[in-house]
Amino acid sequence: MLVTVENGRAVKVAGDPDHPFTQGFLCAKVNRYLDRTYHADRLTTPLRRVGAKGRGEFVAISWDEALDTIADRLGTVARGPHGPQAILPYSYAGTMGLLQGQSMDRRFFHALGASKLDRTICSTAGTEGMRMTVGANMGADGEGLPQSDFVLLWGTNTLTSNPHLWPFVLEARKNGAMVIAIDPIRTRTAEQCDEWIPIRPGTDAALALAMMHVLFAERLHDADYLARYTLGEMELRARVAEWSPQRAAGITGIPAERIAELGRQYGRAKAAFLRVNYGLQRHFGGGMAMRTIACLPAVTGHWRRPGGGVQLSTSIGHRFNLAALVREDLSPPVRTINMSRLGEALTRPDAGVGGPPVQAMVVYNSNPAAIAPDLGAVRRGLGREDLFTVVLEHFQTDTADWADIVLPATTQLEHWDVHLAYGHYQATLNRPSIAPIGEALPNTEIFRRLAARMGLDDPCFADDDLALIRQSLDTPHERMKGVTLEALLARGWVRLNVPRPFLPYAEGNFPTPSGKCEFYSERLERMGIDPLPTYTPPRELPETAPQLAARFPLVLISSPRHKFLNSTFVNVKALRGNAEPECQLHPADAAHRGITDGMRVVVHNDRGHFTAVARVGDSVREGVAWAPSVWWTKLAKDGRNANDTTSQGVTDLGGGATFYDNLVEVLPAD
Repeated sequence: MLVTVENGRAVKVAGDPDHPFTQGFLCAKVNRYLDRTYHADRLTTPLRRVGAKGRGEFVAISWDEALDTIADRLGTVARGPHGPQAILPYSYAGTMGLLQGQSMDRRFFHALGASKLDRTICSTAGTEGMRMTVGANMGADGEGLPQSDFVLLWGTNTLTSNPHLWPFVLEARKNGAMVIAIDPIRTRTAEQCDEWIPIRPGTDAALALAMMHVLFAERLHDADYLARYTLGEMELRARVAEWSPQRAAGITGIPAERIAELGRQYGRAKAAFLRVNYGLQRHFGGGMAMRTIACLPAVTGHWRRPGGGVQLSTSIGHRFNLAALVREDLSPPVRTINMSRLGEALTRPDAGVGGPPVQAMVVYNSNPAAIAPDLGAVRRGLGREDLFTVVLEHFQTDTADWADIVLPATTQLEHWDVHLAYGHYQATLNRPSIAPIGEALPNTEIFRRLAARMGLDDPCFADDDLALIRQSLDTPHERMKGVTLEALLARGWVRLNVPRPFLPYAEGNFPTPSGKCEFYSERLERMGIDPLPTYTPPRELPETAPQLAARFPLVLISSPRHKFLNSTFVNVKALRGNAEPECQLHPADAAHRGITDGMRVVVHNDRGHFTAVARVGDSVREGVAWAPSVWWTKLAKDGRNANDTTSQGVTDLGGGATFYDNLVEVLPAD
């Protein structure tokens, strides 16, 4: 992102035309980043609560008063009967970057002896599925995609969540590739593809198994690649022999003939590109679903050629020295709390999170009062009078309304940082363009000051942000060769030390224990999990929970709106417009319930409810409701959002959130 500054004020943001992947344009959300940075509601001073929790009533205070109050309260908790483990950090990626997301903050909580947070809410299920199969969440290089002759966009709304990949997709199509979307929803991406295959939510593994059935049955596999670079071929053959297209059709809702032909199309391709995303792993069997899909390019040998393979992420390809940043060696042995179970941690510690009750929570880079599952439980926890809550934020979010102290943080235009990437192999420097707005401070500086207030005197707390960047780049890993602060300062971004395009597994070299793509995983076997790819269904489907489905027959999917990044950007009027929460239904489902387009409806289950405006059309398959989210609850008429209905259940692998494993009923609001 290039920022134009005049007289100390940023006046324009634009994409870098020299960047080989983003190619000069920004997504619709970040394109309005100045609206966010200079928003009239931007927090510019520390705040102290004066009203009831949740009311959002605060007065401005000085930094000294804020830091003294926080240090005193955290110190009291740390010295209390439950010790420092009663303090919980809660963060994710609302502010991106290694420094502002996982450096001085981690050092602070580690040295304090606070509980650790298992940051599971986005991608851990898919990441673990990839790790158990190919060894790491490192996939095909999008820059090779134009050489693909068959593109499957599987569970990804590319134009919304990965728009910089789309020009490469179009180039592949121009070169003759067919582009197919597999998704329960006809997203704006699916509308632009050659075909939309509407799959039932959570059944992706069954489709992948049936495709492999066809690949082996019709001799469309790569025998040489299988022999050289895979482990467990014979066991996989036996498993997928059980998965005929006819069997998968009854589960996926896709006709058997189309499943068989999809397997043939994939097998006949020379370099098929599978782009998958995190939506398809947000159900109980999500880790196994990703693992099963990840087997496909090894069966066909598509890893051998540019444009072939599977990409969930490229993040692990970037080998920054995270150990030097987070300094886990400062921490004593402490418990770890799964962030997807925050409601339980705050209200029912006996329900499985273990250890002492949470008595203090510090929230940064996240908005759990909008994005966490089972919001009813989360709100009850945040409303506890004995819970001391600190929030570092840009705005008075839903979560900030529940805080005791709110601290103003900087945006990307106001601080240093360094970034890895999810979809390409360039490392990126984030340098400040403008001075902080008002009294805002970077997260790194806030935690430095807190460390000093609490007497944490390890020399690491004296590291400034440029020192942190140098530490992150101090690594002998071959892929980071040439990625230096000096190179980043000169250009802004540096490609990792990999070929273009990068073919990570063309000759095997999988970072698994065996060095091969592991169809058979001894690691999973030791965990008591099926060592072979299989179909692990969602917990909330009519066939897995028939009594529940009799009351709540629709599967709710609540992926982000096109112009929201989860709960970020929701408050930017230029992006939100006059929109309000919506719920899309298939015409047959709507007619059965007496629902017409534009009618206000209530979406509910035993966990909670929210209201929305009905949109009726064939952009969702029957049995599915789609409520694009994540709305701040304070911006919804009823003060609720889709996460009032989601559960705190976690995935089979990685302990990830199960947002789309969610049965509901939708009825007219009256």
